[in-house]
Amino acid sequence: MSGITRYIFRQLAIGTVLVSVALAFIVWLTQSLQLLQFIINKGLAIGAWLQLTMMLLPWFLSVILPAALFLVTLFVYNRLAMDRELVVAQAAGISRLGLARPALLSAGAAVVVGYLLTLVIVPNAYQSFRTLQWTIRNDVSQFMLREGAFNQITKDLTVYVRARAQNGDLMGVLIHDTRAPDAALTTMAERGAMGRSETGSRVVLFNGSRQSLEPGTGSLSVLYFDSYALDFGALQAEQDSRYEKNNERDTWDLLTAMPDSDTSAAVAVRMRAEGHQRLVEPLNALGFSCIALTFLLTGFSKRGQTGRIVTAIAIVVLLQAAAIGAANLAGKDVRFTPLMYVVALLPIAVGMYIIMKPGWRFPDRRPLPLGATAA
Repeated sequence: MSGITRYIFRQLAIGTVLVSVALAFIVWLTQSLQLLQFIINKGLAIGAWLQLTMMLLPWFLSVILPAALFLVTLFVYNRLAMDRELVVAQAAGISRLGLARPALLSAGAAVVVGYLLTLVIVPNAYQSFRTLQWTIRNDVSQFMLREGAFNQITKDLTVYVRARAQNGDLMGVLIHDTRAPDAALTTMAERGAMGRSETGSRVVLFNGSRQSLEPGTGSLSVLYFDSYALDFGALQAEQDSRYEKNNERDTWDLLTAMPDSDTSAAVAVRMRAEGHQRLVEPLNALGFSCIALTFLLTGFSKRGQTGRIVTAIAIVVLLQAAAIGAANLAGKDVRFTPLMYVVALLPIAVGMYIIMKPGWRFPDRRPLPLGATAA
């Protein structure tokens, strides 16, 4: 690797890392605020919030990385052009491809990282996120019994816990069960302990009483007990089932999805489109870099390159819109799947052709000041 390549590559690498971290932090902050209310409503510690939000960070990075590299490439090469470093390098005999090599190497590294994120890390992290989120929402034993609050386990069952002991026991337990309207039960106990049964979670109550109204007569019936077990397995079955989304499925499972008893034809098409999108998205890092290089290495102007930069950004925005449109079409009809690859590979092919073609320049159609000559 030559000196100029190392010089530019170092700036691109450092800039991409800094911009990616900054953008990821901004996106993480906005998304984490939505989860904060969910954690507060469940009465959990800040550690659970951090754990949930950190599981989303790989997905943020996979989306941000191509855009961050594109912006840093524009900035670095525009600064080099304004400082005439690119002109000096070309005068020293370095070809356009040689000047583009640091950005292409950076883009290649970003593509590898992107595939690692989209194919391995993001599905696993998102699956862990969804599992923990579902557990917090539905697991009675770990999260749903908050201290000093009436916990609405289901619409017909309310549990109050005065406090939790250090060993996890429940102190001062009250349970109001109205699943059978004509035989409502109110159970109170000095202490309770969470456990597991064959059907799920259960609570074992000690030193308490169970009160109910006798149907028909309306008389109060009180039963005192030393220990009494309430099984939560049937209650958890009433909660929303854990449905696996496409974002957390294995890539090979998505690519080979076929209609069956559990998957309709439309769902299978969307799953395959999601799998192909994982193969396409990392290529954006190389495509966006080629767009930036195409506009900044095919001629320099003493009057600045604002127009070229704005045009490059506009093309990237249009490509992103086209990619979203192609993905939506592929999610409805499998025949549109090749369109996703066309949108991703077209800027790479056109950009590399222009960069490698000697003497190719974008025409500068702006009129020159009187008496000035073109750069």
